[in-house]
Amino acid sequence: MTPVLQTQDLGKRYGKRWALRDCALDIPAGHVVGLVGPNGAGKTTLLKLATGQLEPTAGTISVLGGSPAATPAQLAKVGFVAQDTPVYAGLTVADHLKLGARLNPRWDAAMARERLTRLGLAPNHRAGRLSGGERAQLALTLGLAKRPDLLILDEPVASLDPLARREFLQALMEATVAHEFSVVLSSHLVSDLERVCDYLIVLTDSRVRVAGEVDRLLATHHRLTGPRRDPARLPADQHVISASHTDRQSTYVIRTDAPIHDPAWLVTQLNLEDLVLAYMDRRPNGDRRLDLEVQR
Repeated sequence: MTPVLQTQDLGKRYGKRWALRDCALDIPAGHVVGLVGPNGAGKTTLLKLATGQLEPTAGTISVLGGSPAATPAQLAKVGFVAQDTPVYAGLTVADHLKLGARLNPRWDAAMARERLTRLGLAPNHRAGRLSGGERAQLALTLGLAKRPDLLILDEPVASLDPLARREFLQALMEATVAHEFSVVLSSHLVSDLERVCDYLIVLTDSRVRVAGEVDRLLATHHRLTGPRRDPARLPADQHVISASHTDRQSTYVIRTDAPIHDPAWLVTQLNLEDLVLAYMDRRPNGDRRLDLEVQR
């Protein structure tokens, strides 16, 4: 099956600053991918490269087996909802549907009308008078009615209240089940990603720190707590992701495929937020074995 997103040595530079560099990804189809990282990590840059809004400075990127936005057929395969869930304030809901039908050859008018009726969005309402949650749902409807093979969403719920976020994400999950498309969802709200994503990418400092299926990542990462110990004394197959120490105690987050038998360690499992924070908190206390891992 063709990967939805494939990159090799991908980089984007603005002037002298690299917004993204040395990016290597190979994301299989059929996943809801969570893209997470702090502000300025390169998330939006990666998504704009994937949608053809930016050209790479270095390396290559392929989306659904083709060059981003290279042809009308390629454009038709990818839906995009930008960070500010863009809609046209002066246009009515019905106007947006007409515009969507004109611009998108796969347009599903019946699904768009049914969805907006279910949401209670009247056709004659102007987008500028809708609430933030309603505008987000209208933007999502436009993306879904395009019938894409890949839907890319750049922090679409960042400005919404908790109830509107939950409704948006619930609608997204229902649509992925019904129509079987892939999703890449950027967010800095890990709790939202935990609800919907089965594949994770963590970006920090313009680089991919970890990528892989969530279940696999959680199974191979552990927290070790025990007497203070130099990281050089850990087994070679225990790769330190983050570390903290007190006078008497060490706590490590490590990645390993092997069982942990050392009785000195209390071994605990991580949740998704623990995992993301470990990769974002790059303070290895001098451990030369701290590394990134891209799991496929």
